Amino acid sequence: MSHFQVRTDLALEAREKIADKAEEIRGVSIEETYKEEIDVRITKVVIETKNGAKSMGKPIGTYITLEAPGMLEEDEDYHREISEEIAEQLADVIPNMEEEQAILVVGLGNQDVTADALGPHVVDNLYITRHVVREYGKAAYNRKNVHMISSIVPGVMAKTGMESAEIISGVIKETKPTIVVVIDALAARSTKRLNRTIQISNTGIHPGSGVGNHRNALNEESLGIPVIAIGVPTVVDAATIVNDAMEKTIEQLRHQKVDMEDYPKIMSELNNMYVTSKDIDETIKRLSYMISEALNIAFDKLE
Repeated sequence: MSHFQVRTDLALEAREKIADKAEEIRGVSIEETYKEEIDVRITKVVIETKNGAKSMGKPIGTYITLEAPGMLEEDEDYHREISEEIAEQLADVIPNMEEEQAILVVGLGNQDVTADALGPHVVDNLYITRHVVREYGKAAYNRKNVHMISSIVPGVMAKTGMESAEIISGVIKETKPTIVVVIDALAARSTKRLNRTIQISNTGIHPGSGVGNHRNALNEESLGIPVIAIGVPTVVDAATIVNDAMEKTIEQLRHQKVDMEDYPKIMSELNNMYVTSKDIDETIKRLSYMISEALNIAFDKLE
């Protein structure tokens, strides 16, 4: 069993896993808030030191997780409230949001794979302004200050033959944005967080991380400007589900002699299989619109 590791892209779940062994991790702080009026639990994990980063398996930075069970429900008013909360949290992690900026939004993922199409769908609903400002000036919006918003969907390496980082670096070189916001699908450790959890971080992202297919990192070190990442866990690997079931079984049969020698082999065979919800197509549409609306709200707050 020691050879099998349940993977997760959520800093919150990484912290929970370590919490089983130790109550406190040096260099890692955690702050929890529950907003009863909208039924949203917000957890802020801040990794401050290299020791904390090593323990967590995550880069130094801030990770904000919003857990909202109601995200799966078809309630437009509730989704608007969630979008407003996401926008509020984004304002805390995006540097200098009160100042006019050029912002590049990147929708990572494969549009032909529904569970991986979150990023492209978010970009489809964004309010793009860069071309209008460049052509007609800020007077087109009757405002003194306007963020210049542009976007790109770089696709996947199997289709383009290029790393997402290569494409995005080229766009940054030509358009010179001051910040990049990246949206991607993630993988969760727990099925209860599937499609109902949003993670915001200022540490960037690895394209393909949701299915364990790590490509070149998209972060401030590689791109030269701050990178804000927004992710939603849309898949769990099959091994995670089996592992949860087996752990419960082992606990129940602990007093008996059970031969578990084949357990690591079973896990390794399932570790490359991923599972998502049966209504993932409608879920992705709902989640993508919620996130794009949050971005539109956040970018429109400039006075």
